[in-house]
Amino acid sequence: MNAAGEVAHGRVALVTGAARGIGEGVAHWLLEHGWRVALCDLAGSQGAEVAAALGEHAAFVAMDVSDETQVAQGVAAVIERFGRLDALVCNAGVASPHSGPLQELSLEQWNQVLAINLSGPMLLAKHCAAHLRATGGAIVNMASTRASQSEPESEAYAASKGGLIALTHALAISLGPSIRVNAVSPGWIDSRDAAQRANEPLSVEDHAQHPVGRVGQVEDVAALVAWLLSPEAGFVTGQEFVTDGGMTRKMIYR
Repeated sequence: MNAAGEVAHGRVALVTGAARGIGEGVAHWLLEHGWRVALCDLAGSQGAEVAAALGEHAAFVAMDVSDETQVAQGVAAVIERFGRLDALVCNAGVASPHSGPLQELSLEQWNQVLAINLSGPMLLAKHCAAHLRATGGAIVNMASTRASQSEPESEAYAASKGGLIALTHALAISLGPSIRVNAVSPGWIDSRDAAQRANEPLSVEDHAQHPVGRVGQVEDVAALVAWLLSPEAGFVTGQEFVTDGGMTRKMIYR
């Protein structure tokens, strides 16, 4: 590889929940902009296929983010593979926000959601901190607009994402000034694969209800994450960035 290539592919990012959806989109965006990326996910075969398709600067690492042993081993594998770590994107999470009626919500189910959505980012920050400090790196946590607004029967998800916002600013204070930590809170992002989007297109009404006139795309989130990881965001830490097409600012009466 020539000198220019070495510079372009110097930075390394670890992205969790990267086998599909927003995580895959973030990984793809970073790779296109000169990063090397470790894609981490529970979905082993799918994650490995995605990493292989993304090329030589991508690698797959199997990881359950709620298991500290797996997190520690996974981070070590990333360092062994790439030799450094410049960014951590905590995107892995429980897919559905709905957990059923509160009276039927078991403590086990509650704890599982918090273990993945909230404890996972804490464990990753814990085991990545020393490596990120060495490179002056950054962390982006994937929260949700559901941290500040809710639908019925989403208590565990909302609590986990609200906690993640609080964890973000706590980490920013604890890990600064060498590590910046921010959160992105997506609204409605159409993260389905291309075939599903083509076969089941969203309605005109789906798009029109957004102040920007459309439902969000994975690239909208990926571009914001990439900026937060960049030197251009060097004065930004401890913040939540809502990317929802303006929906949380829209007054709605039935």
